[in-house]
Amino acid sequence: MRLLIIDGQGGGIGSRLVSALAPCLPADCVVVCVGTNVIATNAMLKAGGRMGATGENAVRYNAARADLILGPIGIILANAMLGEITPAMAAAVSGSDAVKILIPSAKCSVYLAGAQPCTLEESLKSAVSLALRETGRLRGAKP
Repeated sequence: MRLLIIDGQGGGIGSRLVSALAPCLPADCVVVCVGTNVIATNAMLKAGGRMGATGENAVRYNAARADLILGPIGIILANAMLGEITPAMAAAVSGSDAVKILIPSAKCSVYLAGAQPCTLEESLKSAVSLALRETGRLRGAKP
């Protein structure tokens, strides 16, 4: 099972996802940390990620191979994160067959109708819970 955590800017959301998920995952789950820049990648690696890569091609390559993708909602929006998310990155993530768990962010100027406003901490806890549930479900579905 391959989990892909993608982040940009300073890597704060990605690093918090890595530090919360890494100790809880089974040994056969590979967590790949991909940053849109080296600062984000390094932040996720310092948080406990064991594999990391940076840039557009890394996003495209790993999104095509992931079972589960986590990150801020901007990873599916072309030109989000002050332009760090290229149209090709957004297309690769949104077009991936992987289950996607996205953290909402008002910084991307995207609001989800019907979603209750919550703090970043609450969103991260929910994302970790969903990721653990999906990891179990996906592992059970494979022989």
